[in-house]
Amino acid sequence: MKIGFIGLGNVGRKLAASLLQNNFNLIVRDIDNKITKKFSDLGALVATNPKELAEKADLIITCLPSPEVCSKVMESEDGVIKGLSKNKVWLEMSTTDSNEVKRIGALVKTTGAIPLDCPVSGGCHRAATGNIAILVGGEKNTFNKILPALSAMGRKILHTGELGSASVLKVITNYLASVNLVSVGEALIVAKKSGIDLKKTYEAIKISSGNSFVHETESQVILNGSYNISFTMDLVLKDMGLFNDLSIKNAIPLELAPLVLNIFKDGQKKYCPRAWSSMIVKRLEDACNINLRAEGFPAELTDSEPEEKGQQI
Repeated sequence: MKIGFIGLGNVGRKLAASLLQNNFNLIVRDIDNKITKKFSDLGALVATNPKELAEKADLIITCLPSPEVCSKVMESEDGVIKGLSKNKVWLEMSTTDSNEVKRIGALVKTTGAIPLDCPVSGGCHRAATGNIAILVGGEKNTFNKILPALSAMGRKILHTGELGSASVLKVITNYLASVNLVSVGEALIVAKKSGIDLKKTYEAIKISSGNSFVHETESQVILNGSYNISFTMDLVLKDMGLFNDLSIKNAIPLELAPLVLNIFKDGQKKYCPRAWSSMIVKRLEDACNINLRAEGFPAELTDSEPEEKGQQI
């Protein structure tokens, strides 16, 4: 199987590297020539445009920052769709709008190719070890066909149903993570103001009913002061906007989501769109004139406990 990978950003480059490490034939494309040069040095081919990549690959993966960018990569004159043909597979690994996935998926099907949406969850540190979770929507037979490639990139892999279903679920999980991040920040601030040791606070939450994936990961870089979670505020706003669109479409009178969305909008104004998303906690730190710091926490996360490879759930 020849795999083409478009979008070598924070997560994409780690997923693509896992494919190379597992001896897949890889063709890459990114607007950053320095990144593609690194992949070339490791044995990957470099395509001059998305169309060329699609012509040469059996499985075409896109991992891009927004639905708008994906549309351009797929539908331009030298885009992926121009290079697709029968039985090729397009795998959309971006966090995107389910309606947009279905719209582009319909265009993909006109070429005889097969679309799947396939967002990932777990953070860059897990993507680096191939321990990220993968949600997949689309034809089950095609899912089974590309499972070896999925298993090289992730550990827990779930087929979610029809095309677009994985994108809906990813937006939901990202929404939950964003809400949790705000609540974790408030909890740490209350502990600090109450005179509780923050390292003890971290451990207490970790062993309690209040624990979460967000606390175990993002609280560490908050307490370190780096805030480096490799995910930015503009991406949070994009994902929460998609979640909000789903609520409007389904006429759901949400109460918490609009509040958290406004909190992140304010955080983006204060710290810039490309500030780390975990800096939303700094907004409250600044308001209270305190720093949430404790010794023994890393500036960047690493995945110390990779799980069994390619586990379907």
